[in-house]
Amino acid sequence: CQQPEYYLTRTEAMILRDHVADVVDVVGNCTVVELGSGSAVKTRLLFDEYQRREQALHYVPIDISASMLEESARTLTTIYPRLQIDGLATDYWHGLAALPHAHTRLVLFLGSNLGNFTLAEQDQLFTQLARTLQRGDYFLIGLDLRKPIAVLEPAYNDAAGVTAAFNLNLLQRMNRELGARFDASTFAHHAFYNMDQHQVEMHLRSTVAQEVRISALEMRVAFDAGETIHTEISRKFEPAEVRAQLASHGFTPRAQWADAREWFLVSLFQYTGAAPTA
Repeated sequence: CQQPEYYLTRTEAMILRDHVADVVDVVGNCTVVELGSGSAVKTRLLFDEYQRREQALHYVPIDISASMLEESARTLTTIYPRLQIDGLATDYWHGLAALPHAHTRLVLFLGSNLGNFTLAEQDQLFTQLARTLQRGDYFLIGLDLRKPIAVLEPAYNDAAGVTAAFNLNLLQRMNRELGARFDASTFAHHAFYNMDQHQVEMHLRSTVAQEVRISALEMRVAFDAGETIHTEISRKFEPAEVRAQLASHGFTPRAQWADAREWFLVSLFQYTGAAPTA
């Protein structure tokens, strides 16, 4: 995320720095819920604003990594002594179902992490949010917008090879955790923008014909030279399409902010429970 080609993180952070006071003006006192909280780096911009206003804050981070939640909580409570944290070490679906009651909740889904979901998974997430949230709750989402291939593809093919190493690490994980026998030197990172699907796709391409045993699954997988393992997607969005889908689940847009180049969008919605009628 720190590579010069990877514009997403710093562009979203810039938008949040410029408009976090606007978010707090609209939402007011709330419980902040974050999907995929990680180290909560960008969320601290929100905490800074609440602390500046001398308002106490309740934070419910949801992340699959318990160790990351514990480490983040220790750091955050040192920086923000008024911050109460109740972490949920689980996936998004179970985390949303287990949310504590609050007068008003603000759910954060930053980093354009929605782009890693298929359209069907996106609909499932919005459905779960609508089932979980109370009328009056808010949803703040970051979206990476569609833009030229000359900008998109380098972001996932950085010159330093960090993204390639990240992708190839999946093979090491399978070797370690599933008893697989992948030789990473016979696979190459391949990322490109699929214009038809409006998504960057990451693949691992087998450079030779080979067969790989995966012990834990009791299977062997044959690869032709050039055949790929499709490892990740990063969908790029048209704002009107996301607004329409959220509207169908009862969310009303309240505000949106973009950078000057209109590469990235941060949108604030409120759950009203009322989907529009035809």
